[in-house]
Amino acid sequence: MVDTYKPHISGITNYISLNKRYLEQAGHEVFVFTFGDEDYLDDESNVIRSPGLPIWDTGMYINVRHGRKAYNLMRTMDIIHVHHPFTSGALSISFCRPRGIPVVFTNHTRYDLYVQAYLAGVADLVSGTFVQTYLPIFCRSCDLVISPSEGMRQVLIRMGVEAPIDVVPNGVDLKPFHQPSAPQERARFGFSPDDVILIYTGRLGPEKNLQFLLRSFAGTAQAYDHVGLVLVGDGPERENLQDLVLHRNLKERVHFTGMVPYDEMPCYLAMADAFVTASVTEVHPLSVIEAMAAGLPVLGIQSPGVGDTVEDGKTGFITPEEDLAAFTARMVRLVIDHETRHAMASQAHQAVEKYAIEKTVQLILERYQMVIEKTAHRKNDLRTRTFRFLDRVGRVR
Repeated sequence: MVDTYKPHISGITNYISLNKRYLEQAGHEVFVFTFGDEDYLDDESNVIRSPGLPIWDTGMYINVRHGRKAYNLMRTMDIIHVHHPFTSGALSISFCRPRGIPVVFTNHTRYDLYVQAYLAGVADLVSGTFVQTYLPIFCRSCDLVISPSEGMRQVLIRMGVEAPIDVVPNGVDLKPFHQPSAPQERARFGFSPDDVILIYTGRLGPEKNLQFLLRSFAGTAQAYDHVGLVLVGDGPERENLQDLVLHRNLKERVHFTGMVPYDEMPCYLAMADAFVTASVTEVHPLSVIEAMAAGLPVLGIQSPGVGDTVEDGKTGFITPEEDLAAFTARMVRLVIDHETRHAMASQAHQAVEKYAIEKTVQLILERYQMVIEKTAHRKNDLRTRTFRFLDRVGRVR
């Protein structure tokens, strides 16, 4: 159950698509229920779309109900897995609970910080009141809450979530990143084989703290003329970031690729020497895991998600806080200390094996089975039998 799916590109979309494929390979039947993009021709089966109104340019849609086809299929599900807690999550709870269908929720996002990034004028009101009030109530209604990282689990607990929370990493198909078909040509961006290329992949949004990243890179580039930065992705901050690049006279050193197909991402990472991110809003950064799988050390800021994934001094550098001087100093070291960079690259490549989709999908299946067994008694409740009877005679849709 998701508020948005393909053609929107995001870490959550990629994860759901990959998880669906591996669950199907294991012999299970998986449906994705979503909103909007009803004319989009899906490249996979069992994607059920209901009408929805777009929410700005987030790629998400909203509606107060699913379509009839979706509800008819939902009644037949053994388990529902929610990935967005608001629209699709609320609708899932209201539909599934009376029918005895268990609900699992994975919290992929720091909603409190996203509110601050996109609704600055009402951030205190919304993040302090709505998000921190709604999430504990929503989680209490679910049969299992999953956090992709221990850091995010602690955030949920601090927000007042009292429901049990299991930590299950989001899986990644590591094979394409371990063995990319061919690196992108450095010459395409005007870089030579001797240049040190830093790369960022992901959404170009205010929540990713990319202006901070560019300011740090500007300081590094001022001191060293053999370093470049490639930003792979797109988003609402792109125009502002390009203006900053022009203002800092970095046009020849910073390149924006725009959106690229996901299957081409390994080729871009294979071209680079290190991955850089200044985001503190990540929950379980798939882009960081993909970079490590490609053998790149990572520079980031201590926060749930990034701090859970990168081991400071071994698989990359983590600054303890959003300190421009400290972040830039570590960026410089990545650029000039080739021996350390190569050692970190090797360790990063090995450290990501625990995130292999083959392992994480088995962990998810174990949780599904546990929840199904734990809630089996609900099917005999009078309320559940009544709703299922009314469904069969067509009086409830």
